[in-house]
Amino acid sequence: MHQQIDKQLVRERFARSLGSYQAEAVVQQAMAAELAEMICREHSPASFGRVLEVGSGSGAFTAELLKRSLVLSYYANDLAEESRAWVQAVFNRFQPEESHFLAGDIESLEALPSGLDLVVSSATLQWLDDLEGFFTKMALHLKPGGMLAFSTFSTGNMQEISTLEGVGLSYHTLGELEALAGRHFDLVASKEDRQRMEFCSPEAVLHHIRQTGVNGLVRSSWTKSRYEQFISAYRNAFSSGEMVYLTYHPVYCCMKRRLS
Repeated sequence: MHQQIDKQLVRERFARSLGSYQAEAVVQQAMAAELAEMICREHSPASFGRVLEVGSGSGAFTAELLKRSLVLSYYANDLAEESRAWVQAVFNRFQPEESHFLAGDIESLEALPSGLDLVVSSATLQWLDDLEGFFTKMALHLKPGGMLAFSTFSTGNMQEISTLEGVGLSYHTLGELEALAGRHFDLVASKEDRQRMEFCSPEAVLHHIRQTGVNGLVRSSWTKSRYEQFISAYRNAFSSGEMVYLTYHPVYCCMKRRLS
C-alpha cells in the first residue's frame, strides 16, 4: 500500500538526520557523485550560469557539482530550513559568484529563479506528489536547451521494508520517468543500478534508515511486541549468511529542454 506523503513529517525527519546523513547515506553519497559526473560528461565545458538544485539536504550533491564545474549563480532549495547552514558551508568552500538558499516545498514555491541553465535533483524526487507537474514547472524556469538532471529511486527500492510493513513510496520505472518528463524534455542519457547493502542485524537496518531520514512516511510508534515481530520477520526473510540486506534501486537521467 502506497502512503500519502506527509511533507511536514518528511521535513522533520530529514532535518533531524542532517548531522548523521553524510556518514550513513552511502548510497545517496555515491548517487551524488555519479550524477555530477554524468552532468559534466554531457555538458562540456562544465560551466553553468544559473543552477537550481532541488533537495540540497546536507550539501552532498552541491559539493560534488561545484568540485567538478564552474557555477556563477547557485540556487539551493530544500524542504528543511536546517539545510541552509550545511549548504552555506559548501558555498564557503567553493565560492560561486552568487549563492542563494530557498527554503520550502518546491511543488508550492512560487518565487523561483528563471533563465536557468541547469535544474538538478539528487535522491529527492521520490518525495514529490506530482512529478509531471514538477517537470512542467521546471521547464518554465529553464532556458530552451537548458539541462534537467536527476537521480531518484525506482521500483523495488527498499522492498524489504515495504514487504514487511505494507507501506512505501510510489516509485516509477525509469521508462515512466522519461515519459513524464518527455512532454518538455529530450533524453540525453539515463541509467539504473541495483545495490544490496548488508548489515549485521535488522536492528542495524532500522538504525541506518533513521540516520538517513528516509523514515518519513508514518508518524506511528512501535510497541515492543511489534518491534520484536519485525526484527524476527526481517531476519527470517532477508538474511544472507550471517548478515541481512536492504535493496536500493537508483536511477539517473539527463535531459534537455526542447528549443520550442
